[in-house]
Amino acid sequence: MDPKARQVALRKLPYGLFVIGLVDGDKVGAFTAAWISQCSFEPPLVMLAVKKGSLGHAMIEASRRFSVNVLAADQKEMAAHFFQQRPRSGNKLGAYAFTPGSGTGAPVLDEAPAFAECQVKQVVPAGDHDVVIAEVVAVTVRRDAKPLLLQDTGFDYYGG
Repeated sequence: MDPKARQVALRKLPYGLFVIGLVDGDKVGAFTAAWISQCSFEPPLVMLAVKKGSLGHAMIEASRRFSVNVLAADQKEMAAHFFQQRPRSGNKLGAYAFTPGSGTGAPVLDEAPAFAECQVKQVVPAGDHDVVIAEVVAVTVRRDAKPLLLQDTGFDYYGG
């Protein structure tokens, strides 16, 4: 397989950008994710690819819960902010305020137009990532917004 052709072809797949909220005991964190999709209507399930060896992976394995914060098209800076680990200060992760979710306790960003809280059901090994399959246990829509797409940001995280 031609590596350049593979990269070009895989970069044509559309992805949204989301901030995944994490909680494990007193520890709270978040990371930006692109590889997430709904995979079942009943029960409502999502699948999330998480890089093996990452702090996010460790926290999801330990707590078995997370939040999916949907970002709006004008929230590119928020997505970039969570490419790195951000320290918690009170009810903020870095520059962004959060509230513990009512369904899981995982942080939900106050500026996210919508979010889902999820309980892990299964973790499936998949190359350099694991696929986390989780049930949606709570959702909130605060406002209608066009979602932030990876292709619209100029960021690259696929097609390697």
